Amino acid sequence: MGKWKRKLQHTTRGVFELFIKGQGAPICVTHHYSEFNETGDYFAESFTRTNQVFLINLREAGQSDKAIEPYQLSMLESLIDLEAIREALGFLQWGFAGHSTGGMLGVLYGIHFSESLTFNVIVGAAAREYMTFSKDCIYNSAHPDFHRMQELIETLKRPDLPMEKRKELSMERTKLSLYAPEKYSEHFSLDIHKGMSASRMNFFIRELQVYDVSRKLEFISAPTLVMCGRYDVQCPLMYSIEMAEGIPHSRLVIFEKSNHYPFLEEAERFAEEYDLFLKENHDGSFERRQ
Repeated sequence: MGKWKRKLQHTTRGVFELFIKGQGAPICVTHHYSEFNETGDYFAESFTRTNQVFLINLREAGQSDKAIEPYQLSMLESLIDLEAIREALGFLQWGFAGHSTGGMLGVLYGIHFSESLTFNVIVGAAAREYMTFSKDCIYNSAHPDFHRMQELIETLKRPDLPMEKRKELSMERTKLSLYAPEKYSEHFSLDIHKGMSASRMNFFIRELQVYDVSRKLEFISAPTLVMCGRYDVQCPLMYSIEMAEGIPHSRLVIFEKSNHYPFLEEAERFAEEYDLFLKENHDGSFERRQ
């Protein structure tokens, strides 16, 4: 498993830390508050077979520039940063793939900048706040694992947490979002580790309360693949169904034996569906709206 190549990219909006791997058409992968490093990312790794992947640390993550104003940590500002990175890299268009809060960025990317996207892959995400109205969501206080999940998140935010304890709690947190928790070691077998930007996470939790772009989905003109596990406890399936119904050129794939990580839980089928989507897209089965 090759390492990712690190690059500090200067743009009109500051300097951003990127990690690059793979060959082929360019695809941007990011997450709203993860901090990536040379070990990469399990989700991003899924696309290195077919594409040149640009894994991006957003503002205040890793070695990317800090925010001068708090609003620079918002989802929309993050997209404008991604656009500056795309332009600095010299791409007229690139693909985008996002998982969870990365997928939420993908929804907004499609709404505001579809002309910059060759395609869009949204996995286990939502076009609106997903906790309040869904008791199937682990972030809803009615969910049986709600309190433990909150404890884990708050503890993992602590910068002084010893590495061994951090690993142990991260594993417990991830297991809450697996269809078969006993397969954790099988799914997460690579030497991949990443951090979390507490400042980005804290801003996101506030912004999430007013996040609802479900009525703007019709503005996404880039071909879009929406994928979700049947048993996703973080962004329940109903939200992926809603996105697929609202996005004109989209296809929905449901993984029957997956929770929040279908790209690991059903990796083979995930790769097949993505390859099929690329083929359909390349063959012109999706007509770009002018």
